[in-house]
Amino acid sequence: MSIFPRISLRLEVENYLKEGYMNKEVVSAFGKQEAERKFETLLNHLSHPPSFTTVRVNTHLASVQHVKNLLLDELQKQFNGLSVPILQHPDLQDVLLIPVIGPRKNVKKQHCEAIVGAHCGNAVLRGAHVYVPGIVSASKFMKAGDVVSVYSDIKGKCKKGAKEFDGTKVFLGNGISELSRKEIFSGPPALKGIGIRMIEPLYLSPSFDNVLPSYLFLQNLPSAVVAHVLGPQPGEKILDLCAAPGGKTTHIAILMHDEGEVIALDKISNKVKKIKQNALLLGLNSIRAFCFDGTKALKLDTVEDTKGEPPFLPESFDRILLDAPCSGMGQRPNMACSWTLKEVTSYQPLQRSLFTVAVKLLKPGGVLVYSTCTVTLAENEEQVAWALTTFPFLQLQPQEPHIGGEGMMGAGLSFEQLKQLQRFDPSVVPLQDTNIDSVREARVEDIVWMANKDCIGFFIAKFLKCKSIQENDS
Repeated sequence: MSIFPRISLRLEVENYLKEGYMNKEVVSAFGKQEAERKFETLLNHLSHPPSFTTVRVNTHLASVQHVKNLLLDELQKQFNGLSVPILQHPDLQDVLLIPVIGPRKNVKKQHCEAIVGAHCGNAVLRGAHVYVPGIVSASKFMKAGDVVSVYSDIKGKCKKGAKEFDGTKVFLGNGISELSRKEIFSGPPALKGIGIRMIEPLYLSPSFDNVLPSYLFLQNLPSAVVAHVLGPQPGEKILDLCAAPGGKTTHIAILMHDEGEVIALDKISNKVKKIKQNALLLGLNSIRAFCFDGTKALKLDTVEDTKGEPPFLPESFDRILLDAPCSGMGQRPNMACSWTLKEVTSYQPLQRSLFTVAVKLLKPGGVLVYSTCTVTLAENEEQVAWALTTFPFLQLQPQEPHIGGEGMMGAGLSFEQLKQLQRFDPSVVPLQDTNIDSVREARVEDIVWMANKDCIGFFIAKFLKCKSIQENDS
């Protein structure tokens, strides 16, 4: 059931997305009406949260069953004794699925209000409490201990510190204010803790703030598929070309049993620090993270050895993950995106530069996985078509596990090629209205099927490099 307005986009961006979803191949296969319906469904889904919270277990430190038991106890405390089931994913043994209960119909709006930024609002819909930096406005009489209705300023129009706001706002649920209005807006600027503790969220999801941090990693389901598709083996040398914040990097290291070498690159130093912190927290020693621009990761002169630091010699990695910077148009929930068409379309050239570097750094016989968290044809299937034409020695490979849909038509790829891709498209199922009884009565296979479908928009392609390209460059 749709309770939020569909995602708000600039008209030029909406038309661009629509062109992709209603391209000639799609329209001739399914008809204009069905293509249009699917696109509208997508826009609706993007503004709502997925119907499951997924966490990856750090199997390097603990068994899945042990962590599942600890998490069940934690959820009982968080949900005041309400027993929400936790399922182990049958195709991703290290992933636990927690159904999201909502939208809940009995949450009453309060007189006292707080407005939060859109980014903060999105996090609240996925289980977070409200942190002080996210609060934009609060009722003039708000005191610590008050029950407050929390709203998201989805268009970013509310002025910081305002006492009331009549613009477009979306109700997220109720919480208890930890601070007064005065403390929030007149206190020290470095105030960063919880400002409002959510007690009646519209969507009931667990908070993972400092919950079993060494044992769990909060990760969207398709993101947890990526490392399994890459298939890292103990003792291999693997490159994660755009690695921050390190979710997939740490997953690769865990699947290798922390034996071998995982090189993680990101060009923003704070993000590299985060990768190192995550590796430390999860007890992993095989990860080496560097602050480095992935487009410059190929060493052009082979005279001097860089002692294992970037840039790297050609054909020096067994497997490479390129989880590419992208327009992020698959993220959920996202009620408004103010990006221009120029911004949305700016990623394709960068992705191609990074892909070219990855191909050159990959050993013959090596595997390259390309992934994005967007739904555009240009950043996904079109990139695959470009790669297969530009690098004829690359071969598309089947993926294991394959729990998403096949690729979208429109880039000139064959039916067989589309079947080898994974596109997670939230528009393939109706929006869910989940209550605790429906979850308890559902069959396990139906729950897993829904978790595989009602997730963020995402794309995965897997390539094999069939031969060396050294001789082509000489």
